[in-house]
Amino acid sequence: MNEEKKYWLDEKKNVKKVIYGLYIVCAVVALIDVFPYKHHLHFRFEYWFGFFSFYGFVACVSLVLAAKQLRKVVMRDEDYYD
Repeated sequence: MNEEKKYWLDEKKNVKKVIYGLYIVCAVVALIDVFPYKHHLHFRFEYWFGFFSFYGFVACVSLVLAAKQLRKVVMRDEDYYD
């Protein structure tokens, strides 16, 4: 018997649920700008609709791309400690 343990994200329907959940959370966060609330902002562009959602997305993508480049610099050989 060589059965592998099944995890809940091994099923495609559960992965789709997670993705749809993320879509919903992102939409809700972006739509919060529709409702008036008191801003303590410093620059004019911070008042643009969805600015912080867009800024967060760009920052996250930038961090991932920078980490991929940094990996080339700090990566060691597989048998480095042997």
